[in-house]
Amino acid sequence: MRVVSGIQTTGNLHLGNYLGAIKQWVAMQDQVAAKGGDCLFFLADLHALTVANDPKDLAAHTIEMAATLIAAGIDPARAILFNQARVRAHAELCWILQGTARMGWLNRMTQWKDKAGKNREGASVGLFTYPVLQAADVLVYKATHVPVGEDQKQHLELARDIATKFNTDFGVELFPLPDPLVSEAAPRIMSLRDGGAKMSKSDPSDMTRVNLTDTDDLIAQKFRKARTDPEPLPDTMAALADRPEARNLVTIYAALADRTSQSVVEEYAGQGFGTFKPALADLAISILAPIRDRIAELLKDSEAVQAHLRDGAARASALAAPTLKEAQNAVGLQI
Repeated sequence: MRVVSGIQTTGNLHLGNYLGAIKQWVAMQDQVAAKGGDCLFFLADLHALTVANDPKDLAAHTIEMAATLIAAGIDPARAILFNQARVRAHAELCWILQGTARMGWLNRMTQWKDKAGKNREGASVGLFTYPVLQAADVLVYKATHVPVGEDQKQHLELARDIATKFNTDFGVELFPLPDPLVSEAAPRIMSLRDGGAKMSKSDPSDMTRVNLTDTDDLIAQKFRKARTDPEPLPDTMAALADRPEARNLVTIYAALADRTSQSVVEEYAGQGFGTFKPALADLAISILAPIRDRIAELLKDSEAVQAHLRDGAARASALAAPTLKEAQNAVGLQI
């Protein structure tokens, strides 16, 4: 079993990233290691180049996000943690796979349509083709499983299509088809101000999200001001179907506490958000404050964080090299 996943280096990580991805990664590194497999988690700095970035910010974010992952529980000794740009095989295999991928496939990518909007002519080529790089990210390691959320399932399907076409076109059995790893414990965390929008670090309002570096007071303030409704909590989750903001806060509580959402509403049934929000804030602070403090401690020695990334890149490169060589041989490149 080989699990591969990445996260883009575009700024502070937030509660949605933690509950939706990082917490699951921490659990995976133990489960997969127990089965004799590998977990590779990377900082997708090459993907960050598809939109405008300040070079100094990109470099700083890479180190900060590595520190955040370590602080949250990713162990560089048990998992392979690295930044994408240090492993050249990602970009090299991407170029080879661009000869296999088809324009029609990429044109159908929902995220391309969403991110480019009406200005497709002004969008970067990288924004259009980055799903091919995503395919290379996992195929270069012959990944068996890829953790995905609902918004990334289409991209994994594309990776499987590319792998199938490459194997068929060149008469090889080089790339296994990676399976999606969808954790029921990984909830979709929504904005604190709009229950219909996903929590995002790109939202212009900082009050829509809880950052992993927020102070205790700020975390409490954000939950206190989170949008809700005047009705008390019911005793079933089904009764929250038409109350997205309330449902989101219950989902966050349940995910933080490792409980079912149903057990949470049963506990707080009949109580208003004047009671529930402070309890949620206290729970979030108890979990996030140690992570925040550990991040600050790790960033005092950024060279040590960089050393972990260099070591991870060396291990990842060793795993990727044979696959890249096989792909080069398959298409006739003499390297």
